[in-house]
Amino acid sequence: MHFMRPNRTLTKENNINGLHLTGWFLAFLLLGGTGGAVAGEQNKHVSKAKRTSAVIYHDYCSVCHGDKGDGQSRARGSFAVPPRDYTTPEAAIELSRERMIHSVTYGREGTAMTAWRTELTAAEIEGVVDYIRATFMRLDSNTAARAKPSGKLLASRGGVLYMQACAMCHGDTGKRMTSGRMQPPPTDFTLPVAAAELTRERMIASVTHGRTGTAMTGYANRFSQGDIEAMVDFIRKAFMNAAAGAKPPVPKAAPKSALSAPSAAAAKQAVADMSLPMPQGLKGDPAKGRNFYVQNCYTCHGATGGGDGPRAYFINPPPRNFLLEASRQKLNRTVLFQAISEGRPGTDMPSWGKVLSNQEIADIAEFVFQDFISAPSGNKRQETGGK
Repeated sequence: MHFMRPNRTLTKENNINGLHLTGWFLAFLLLGGTGGAVAGEQNKHVSKAKRTSAVIYHDYCSVCHGDKGDGQSRARGSFAVPPRDYTTPEAAIELSRERMIHSVTYGREGTAMTAWRTELTAAEIEGVVDYIRATFMRLDSNTAARAKPSGKLLASRGGVLYMQACAMCHGDTGKRMTSGRMQPPPTDFTLPVAAAELTRERMIASVTHGRTGTAMTGYANRFSQGDIEAMVDFIRKAFMNAAAGAKPPVPKAAPKSALSAPSAAAAKQAVADMSLPMPQGLKGDPAKGRNFYVQNCYTCHGATGGGDGPRAYFINPPPRNFLLEASRQKLNRTVLFQAISEGRPGTDMPSWGKVLSNQEIADIAEFVFQDFISAPSGNKRQETGGK
């Protein structure tokens, strides 16, 4: 009994002190006495009217894009498509305010960028976009001038054709868009060296016949001479600030591509042997192929292979829909390898064999074959051509 009594007294005192300590600790947390995750939780309870754009960026965006907007976050290595680095000149040129607001509102297909319209108000989205542009992006008068060609230029014949045939690699603003292993990379028309070296005649020859040793294919079989000159003049005026040449003559209507209207005989062709292995004894790595596809192919063929990527609307003939039954009956590993390596004449599909190794092409072919061609059917989008 001598030892039990003081224990009961201490226990009572400890309970009282414990309640006091717990109360002080909770108050400490609510007042923001700790950082990191606790601060993030605290901000969730802050009235939306009081949340600054800086707080919103910290709580919702910095986990991927980094505290400095440079994409150097801990989560960066977890994404097939890395978060956007807002500090680069390319970001300042490519990302208009309207495009950024749309991306934050609805997300970006094929990336980890999710839609925030259910978490943030329209005013908050505009505010955080303006915060990013003012804090991280290198905006100046030259950037603003190059950010987007005028509506009149884009509506011209050369502008329309450029968006259909060239923008997939050279970008909407003349900055190279295609990333990954395309070496040499597409020409950046906004660089001073481009204006100094690329004469109108040289550019017309390149578009007409292609460029040996690059992924640039010739368009002589697809566009008339007048159309090619119109594209070149658009590039020079929109991106290179060079005087456009004389107005080209109105071309005769170009014949429709045979690929856009397949014959009945072609439609009834025999089913290919899907058990054939990759050419040259190669074995593709679908994981590596997926990484390249996400970086370079999905913009045309779509994230799920339905031919419905963000640039598909501008391309004629449209990109291949791998989900169609005709694709699943024809595109075995051999055909895929050849198409990726050699490109498809009369289409926007470049010849990747000029810039990739056979093993890299096999990796891409294997990914497409496993994920789209031989994957179990049932995706309803294949019935609508992926649109």
